Amino acid sequence: MKAQNKVLLMFLLLFSVVFGGTLGYMAVEKMAFLDALYMTIITISTVGFREVHYLSASGKMFTILLIFTGLFIAAFAVTVVTSFVIEGEFRFILRRRMMEKNVSNLKAHYIICGAGETGHYIVDQFKKRKVPFVVLETDPAKVEQIIEQGSLAILGDATVEEDLLKAGIKRATGLLCCLSNDADNVFTVLTARELNSNLFIVSRAIDDKADLKLIKAGANKTVSPNEIGGVRMASLVLRPAVVSFLDVITRAGGMTIDLEEVSIGKGSALDGISLSEARIPEQTGLIVMAVKRSSDETRINPGPDCTLQAKDALIVLGQEEQVEKLKMLAR
Repeated sequence: MKAQNKVLLMFLLLFSVVFGGTLGYMAVEKMAFLDALYMTIITISTVGFREVHYLSASGKMFTILLIFTGLFIAAFAVTVVTSFVIEGEFRFILRRRMMEKNVSNLKAHYIICGAGETGHYIVDQFKKRKVPFVVLETDPAKVEQIIEQGSLAILGDATVEEDLLKAGIKRATGLLCCLSNDADNVFTVLTARELNSNLFIVSRAIDDKADLKLIKAGANKTVSPNEIGGVRMASLVLRPAVVSFLDVITRAGGMTIDLEEVSIGKGSALDGISLSEARIPEQTGLIVMAVKRSSDETRINPGPDCTLQAKDALIVLGQEEQVEKLKMLAR
C-alpha cells in the first residue's frame, strides 16, 4: 500500500473509532453527545481525566474495548508516520546515490550550469538529440523537477570547484554556463578552465561588456540572450520575410526540418572526395548549406568540386532521419 493511502486509512480509522465510541457511550450510558464525545477522547488518548459519571458494567466493558481499539490505532499511526518519514528519507538517499553513480559513469558529456529558463531550453535540445549531460543547480526544487523528467541533475553550486568535480568536469567534453549573473558566470568559466583545459565552454553574457571578460576567463564562445532577442525582434519588423524564411520551411507540409552539423570522420566514406562524388542530396535528401573546415574557414553554398576532408563539419538542412543517414556515411 502506498504511503499516502496508509495516511488516509489512519485518519479514516481514527474518525471511525471516535464516531463509534461517541455513539456507543450515547447508547450504553445514555450520555449526551458532548459528554459521550468527551469520554471517547479521554479514553482513546489515555489521559486519565475524570469520567462524566460512574460507569455501569456494560459501560466498563465498552470502555475496555475502546481502549484496546485506541491503542491499536495509535500503534498503527506511529508505524505509518515512521514509515512515511523513513521511506521518504531512504528514497531520497537512494536516489542521490544512484544519481552520483550515474554521473560518475558519464564520459564525454556536457555540464549545464543553471536550470533557469535558458537551462531548460538547453536540456530540451540535448534530450532531443540524446546527448549525455548533467545539470548543476542550487535550487532543490529545480533539481527534483529535472530528475523527475528523467535527466541527471546534481544539487550544487557551479562556482564551487568540488561541485564541478562531482559533475565529472575532468571527463566532460563541454560546459554550458547559464547562471543568473555575469560575476558567477565568469567565476564558473575560470574555475572550469583550470580544471579542464580541453573543455569547450559556452557561457551566457548578460551585460554587453561581459563577453570580453568571459573570453579572457576561458570561454570559447559567449551568447547574449538580450542581444539575440533584441536583434530578432527588430528584424521581424524590418526584414520579416528574411527572418521568417527558416520558420516557414521548417513547418512546410507538417515536417520538422532543422539545420544540423555533421563532422566527417577520418577514413569515412566522405573523407577525401568531392561533393559531387559524395552525392549527399541523392543518398540522404539533405541540402548542403556550408562546409566548415577544421581551420575555422567556412565555405557557404559550396560547389560540386569542393573536396571534403576529415574533421570538416557539414552544415546541412533536412529532417532528423536524413541527418542520421549522413552521420552513417561520415563515420
